[in-house]
Amino acid sequence: MATSICARGLQGGLVSSFQGSWESSISGDDYHHALMQSVPRFVTVGKPICSPPSMKNVNEGKGLFAPAVVITRNIIGKKRFNQLRGKAIALHSQVITEFCKSIGADAKQRQGLIRLAKKNGERLGFLA
Repeated sequence: MATSICARGLQGGLVSSFQGSWESSISGDDYHHALMQSVPRFVTVGKPICSPPSMKNVNEGKGLFAPAVVITRNIIGKKRFNQLRGKAIALHSQVITEFCKSIGADAKQRQGLIRLAKKNGERLGFLA
């Protein structure tokens, strides 16, 4: 039985041209087989969209002291500069530790102060 169903009365005149009956549509097993044929068995995954995390300083080249740090690194060489920087950071951490001992701060507060010093050093450009 072939019928034509038309939906009218909606704004824009939506029209459907379904021809046939519900009995002639795909049923049960045929529908399942057709659905399985339309779905791919394997999905290939491409490269990740985001880049891997970088260990670089986000404020590199920024900050009040960044130009002086970059010039100094270029003059004395990267290896020697990193040695001096390491010594300066160690000395600063010792000063923070001694300060914490003198005021009676615990290890957790000391770690917080060291993290704060690192964050401030990044903002000021010392770690450029």
